[in-house]
Amino acid sequence: MFDYLANPSRFLRLSGRLFAPIAVLTVVSLVAGLYLGLVASPADYQQGDTVRIIYIHVPAAWLALFGYVGLGLCGLFYIVWRHPLADIAARAIAPVGAVFALLTLITGALWGKPMWGAWWVWDARLTSMLILFFFYLGVMALANGFDRPERGSRPAALLAMVGVVNVPIVKFSVDWWNTLHQPASLLRSGGPAIDSSMLIPLILMLVGAHGYFIIVVILRMRALLAERRLAALRLRPEA
Repeated sequence: MFDYLANPSRFLRLSGRLFAPIAVLTVVSLVAGLYLGLVASPADYQQGDTVRIIYIHVPAAWLALFGYVGLGLCGLFYIVWRHPLADIAARAIAPVGAVFALLTLITGALWGKPMWGAWWVWDARLTSMLILFFFYLGVMALANGFDRPERGSRPAALLAMVGVVNVPIVKFSVDWWNTLHQPASLLRSGGPAIDSSMLIPLILMLVGAHGYFIIVVILRMRALLAERRLAALRLRPEA
């Protein structure tokens, strides 16, 4: 599969075919999830309507982690196998993942104020997510910090690979340390600890958020490929 996608033309054809069904699934999931989560689902008996922020906060956090894992894999494929699309994919993923990481921090602060009485605490989960956001920024700064884009690809890929170490820290910080952040409610040994009235819209929002992530990354990759193709044509000597 990776060898197949090494050809940019094949990627463009495949992404063109997948775009419409992914877009439809994304829109349907987000519309249904937002309605069920913000209108139809009940308020929490402890948190009240404040709990509705989970329908944004949880998908954003998952996408921040999912995006960085993808970023690290792109770095690995670029460093080890020099995969032609790895650098393009990394440059497409980094800003999208950074936005989700920032959204996680913002919604976490909005949730934390009424629950903890503070916008921010140096909690293990919050601090490790902030570090993940800084890794995103670092990768983008290295990738775009040189006069020629290709000169920043290798250091950005190396930093992306190093930053993957922080992903399990973010995920398991609530299990490894005594934190204010609540433990996992979805992926746990005893099954989800959320009532179906809240679980269904949350799953729909997760599906929609992942679809949105994929759509934006595809669009960015196609735009970056077009830019590089145009730059190559400009450098080609006239016949």
